[in-house]
Parts: sequence; structure tokens; C-alpha cells
Amino acid sequence: MNTDGDRLVVIWSSGDPGVAKNLVFMYTKNSRLRDWWQEVLLVIWGPSAKLLAESADLQAELASVQEAGVEVIACKACADNYSVSANLEDLGIEVKYMGVPLTDFLKAGEKILTF
Repeated sequence: MNTDGDRLVVIWSSGDPGVAKNLVFMYTKNSRLRDWWQEVLLVIWGPSAKLLAESADLQAELASVQEAGVEVIACKACADNYSVSANLEDLGIEVKYMGVPLTDFLKAGEKILTF
């Protein structure tokens, strides 16, 4: 857990590809490239998991985000519900249950954006 307050947690739950390209990926990538945040964690949650697993275009864009230094994880319960856990793991995404980590982020006062 980052204790210096310079981490951003972005929860991406939207199934809209425009939100992914024009908000989530753009902001998280630039946040690292321009040092707006020391750490950026992108959490794939809900419909975004299915969208990413089915879109080669978004997968390529996400790879660029990861290369910029954004840590990416996905909610296992959601990914399992959409039957895409293995697909996401193949993209280099850690897939794990997120209920407890999200609760910890909230209790620690982490900065969280949700799209």
C-alpha cells in the first residue's frame, strides 16, 4: 500500500469502448508518462473485463498503458462471471478478487477515480 498519497487507483467498469480510449487509457497512461502520479493502478471491473477480452484494438492500447508503467489488475469474480479470466491473464493482467483490496484502498483514503 502506498503511504505517501501519490498513488491513483482507477476503476474501469464501463463497457463503452469510447470511455476506455478517451478517458481511462488516455488519463492513466499520461499520468505515468508525465509523472502526475508516482503510481497508477488500473482496476478492470465488471463489463470492462468482457469488452477488453473481446477487443484486439483495446488490448493493443492497454499494452501501451502497461508499458508506460501503469499496474493493471482485474476483478476475478467479474472476469469469471464473463468467462474471461484466462484471456485477461494472457494479456499480462493479474486477476484477483478485489473486494478486500478496494475496501483497504477506501479505508486508507486512497485517491480513486471510477469510469
